[in-house]
Amino acid sequence: MSETHDNAIRKFQKELATGTVALVLLAVLAQAAEPLYGYQIAKRLEASGGALGGKLSALYPVLRNLAEAGLLDSYVEPSVAGPPRRYYRITVSGHEVLAAWRHIWGATRDAVDAALADDNA
Repeated sequence: MSETHDNAIRKFQKELATGTVALVLLAVLAQAAEPLYGYQIAKRLEASGGALGGKLSALYPVLRNLAEAGLLDSYVEPSVAGPPRRYYRITVSGHEVLAAWRHIWGATRDAVDAALADDNA
Protein backbone atom coordinates (compact mmCIF):
# COMPACT_ATOMS: atom_id res chain seq x y z
CA MET A 1 0.00 0.00 0.00
CA SER A 2 1.30 3.47 -0.84
CA GLU A 3 2.16 6.16 1.68
CA THR A 4 -0.80 8.20 0.39
CA HIS A 5 -3.16 5.32 1.14
CA ASP A 6 -1.62 4.82 4.59
CA ASN A 7 -2.06 8.52 5.37
CA ALA A 8 -5.68 8.47 4.19
CA ILE A 9 -6.41 5.43 6.36
CA ARG A 10 -4.78 6.99 9.44
CA LYS A 11 -6.67 10.27 8.88
CA PHE A 12 -9.99 8.41 8.56
CA GLN A 13 -9.31 6.36 11.71
CA LYS A 14 -8.43 9.52 13.67
CA GLU A 15 -11.54 11.38 12.49
CA LEU A 16 -13.77 8.40 13.22
CA ALA A 17 -12.32 7.98 16.72
CA THR A 18 -12.63 11.70 17.43
CA GLY A 19 -16.27 11.66 16.43
CA THR A 20 -17.21 8.68 18.58
CA VAL A 21 -15.10 8.96 21.73
CA ALA A 22 -17.67 11.01 23.70
CA LEU A 23 -20.38 8.45 22.91
CA VAL A 24 -18.15 5.56 23.95
CA LEU A 25 -17.02 7.30 27.15
CA LEU A 26 -20.61 7.92 28.23
CA ALA A 27 -21.47 4.29 27.45
CA VAL A 28 -18.51 2.97 29.48
CA LEU A 29 -19.44 5.14 32.45
CA ALA A 30 -23.12 4.20 32.16
CA GLN A 31 -22.16 0.52 32.42
CA ALA A 32 -19.82 1.03 35.39
CA ALA A 33 -21.10 0.04 38.82
CA GLU A 34 -18.96 2.73 40.46
CA PRO A 35 -17.14 5.92 39.41
CA LEU A 36 -13.98 5.35 37.36
CA TYR A 37 -10.76 7.31 36.93
CA GLY A 38 -9.05 7.90 33.59
CA TYR A 39 -6.74 4.88 33.62
CA GLN A 40 -9.64 2.54 34.48
CA ILE A 41 -11.67 4.00 31.63
CA ALA A 42 -8.76 3.54 29.22
CA LYS A 43 -8.33 -0.08 30.34
CA ARG A 44 -12.03 -0.77 29.70
CA LEU A 45 -11.74 0.76 26.24
CA GLU A 46 -8.64 -1.32 25.57
CA ALA A 47 -10.39 -4.50 26.77
CA SER A 48 -13.25 -3.85 24.37
CA GLY A 49 -10.78 -4.29 21.53
CA GLY A 50 -11.81 -1.05 19.90
CA ALA A 51 -9.64 1.49 18.15
CA LEU A 52 -10.13 3.91 21.06
CA GLY A 53 -8.04 1.98 23.57
CA GLY A 54 -4.56 3.11 24.51
CA LYS A 55 -5.16 6.82 23.94
CA LEU A 56 -5.26 7.91 27.58
CA SER A 57 -4.13 11.49 27.00
CA ALA A 58 -6.90 11.99 24.42
CA LEU A 59 -9.55 10.94 26.93
CA TYR A 60 -9.04 13.71 29.46
CA PRO A 61 -10.12 16.67 27.30
CA VAL A 62 -13.28 14.78 26.31
CA LEU A 63 -13.99 13.84 29.94
CA ARG A 64 -13.56 17.50 30.94
CA ASN A 65 -15.90 18.64 28.16
CA LEU A 66 -18.53 16.09 29.16
CA ALA A 67 -18.27 17.21 32.79
CA GLU A 68 -18.54 20.89 31.82
CA ALA A 69 -21.67 20.03 29.83
CA GLY A 70 -23.20 18.44 32.95
CA LEU A 71 -23.12 14.92 31.49
CA LEU A 72 -20.56 13.68 34.02
CA ASP A 73 -19.81 14.42 37.66
CA SER A 74 -16.23 14.26 38.83
CA TYR A 75 -14.38 14.42 42.11
CA VAL A 76 -10.78 14.03 43.23
CA GLU A 77 -9.58 11.50 45.80
CA PRO A 78 -6.08 11.04 47.16
CA SER A 79 -4.25 7.96 45.94
CA VAL A 80 -2.07 5.71 48.08
CA ALA A 81 0.18 4.90 45.13
CA GLY A 82 0.65 8.24 43.40
CA PRO A 83 -0.99 11.55 42.63
CA PRO A 84 -4.67 12.20 43.40
CA ARG A 85 -7.15 10.62 41.00
CA ARG A 86 -10.15 12.28 39.40
CA TYR A 87 -13.14 9.94 39.31
CA TYR A 88 -16.01 10.29 36.84
CA ARG A 89 -19.61 9.10 36.92
CA ILE A 90 -22.45 9.71 34.50
CA THR A 91 -25.25 12.06 35.55
CA VAL A 92 -28.99 11.75 34.95
CA SER A 93 -28.59 14.24 32.12
CA GLY A 94 -25.71 12.12 30.80
CA HIS A 95 -27.95 9.05 30.68
CA GLU A 96 -30.59 11.03 28.76
CA VAL A 97 -28.05 12.34 26.25
CA LEU A 98 -26.53 8.87 25.89
CA ALA A 99 -29.95 7.46 24.98
CA ALA A 100 -30.36 10.13 22.29
CA TRP A 101 -26.82 9.60 21.00
CA ARG A 102 -27.39 5.84 20.81
CA HIS A 103 -30.44 6.46 18.64
CA ILE A 104 -28.47 8.84 16.40
CA TRP A 105 -25.56 6.40 16.23
CA GLY A 106 -27.89 3.56 15.21
CA ALA A 107 -29.46 5.63 12.44
CA THR A 108 -26.04 6.77 11.23
CA ARG A 109 -24.64 3.24 11.34
CA ASP A 110 -27.61 1.91 9.39
CA ALA A 111 -27.25 4.63 6.73
CA VAL A 112 -23.51 4.00 6.38
CA ASP A 113 -24.03 0.23 6.22
CA ALA A 114 -26.69 0.68 3.54
CA ALA A 115 -24.44 2.97 1.49
CA LEU A 116 -21.52 0.56 1.77
CA ALA A 117 -23.72 -2.40 0.84
CA ASP A 118 -24.96 -0.51 -2.24
CA ASP A 119 -21.37 0.25 -3.17
CA ASN A 120 -20.51 -3.47 -3.20
CA ALA A 121 -23.58 -4.47 -5.22
